[in-house]
Amino acid sequence: MWLPTYFVDRKGMEPYSGRMRAMLIFAFFLLLTMFAQPPGNISYWIPVIIIGIAGAAHQAWSANLYSTIGDMFPKSTIATITGIGTTAGMISSYVINRFSGVLLDHAARTQMTFLGFKGEPAGYFIVFCIYSAAYLVGWVIMKTLVPRYSKIIVKLFPVLSL
Repeated sequence: MWLPTYFVDRKGMEPYSGRMRAMLIFAFFLLLTMFAQPPGNISYWIPVIIIGIAGAAHQAWSANLYSTIGDMFPKSTIATITGIGTTAGMISSYVINRFSGVLLDHAARTQMTFLGFKGEPAGYFIVFCIYSAAYLVGWVIMKTLVPRYSKIIVKLFPVLSL
């Protein structure tokens, strides 16, 4: 990844701070998805490009998140920590996808309105807003739980190490 490397090598930041700053920038790029739907009336290519940029920002976010795990945890626990995070991500993906389907059905059935959108487009706009904000919320949670870099020492089986 070029951006966190730039912060570390050129700006002299420690790796954790550089990664967190890069992740914040990527989170702001993901806010673009809130604006993907309205220009769809002009050309379908505009939302495609915006969602493509958001997909790239998501991948950059993920790469930095996994790198942060590698920086902070011992090698013997990286796979376990990544697996726990992936499991939490898959469960939340399932829940949000179920919620999205229910929301879209409800919006279409009741002709719900939201910020100028009516019916199913209103439901899609709500989903895009939730997805857009999720990365900023995740960044705030991560920064709150880990305000600065510190190596984490884990003893998985302390009884066996006697």
